[in-house]
Amino acid sequence: MPAAEATLGEEQVLNSYELAFHVLPTVAEGEVSAVFDRIKAAITTAGGHVTTEEAPARFDLAYEIVKFLEGRNRKFGSAYFGWVRFNAEANKIAEITEAVEGTKEILRHLIIRLTKVEEANPFLFHPAIADRKVETIVLEEVTEVPAEEVVTEETEEAARDGEATEETV
Repeated sequence: MPAAEATLGEEQVLNSYELAFHVLPTVAEGEVSAVFDRIKAAITTAGGHVTTEEAPARFDLAYEIVKFLEGRNRKFGSAYFGWVRFNAEANKIAEITEAVEGTKEILRHLIIRLTKVEEANPFLFHPAIADRKVETIVLEEVTEVPAEEVVTEETEEAARDGEATEETV
């Protein structure tokens, strides 16, 4: 048994987890914080305790996500993305997952167990997106070289072969 999962008497070792989620873009902006609070409440109800969080903010998705809602498949190109880090017992993750899946405003979610390095260095998504810079690279003007002046490996090799044959003749 790994040391991280060993139990000491009746006390269970708490593991660190991160729950990342997308809230449907159809949710009113003022209601997104209520959805976030329900997710955090589900974690604390299951016996976990929240350590770090990043409130959901709206952004465009890299690709459309399809979800079956109201009797049909709907495509979403944007969502509110947020995450919460928490400590909990391993046997409580199924309960937390069930509570999140039961939240109808959630488009998609993912729970991962964190390593010690990941736990010590949280990545703040929304500031990273805001700081993203687009850099334009200007290439120097390329001048055309006549075909007879272009030297390639084949022309160098042919020239060497030709020089060798001329010298031996």
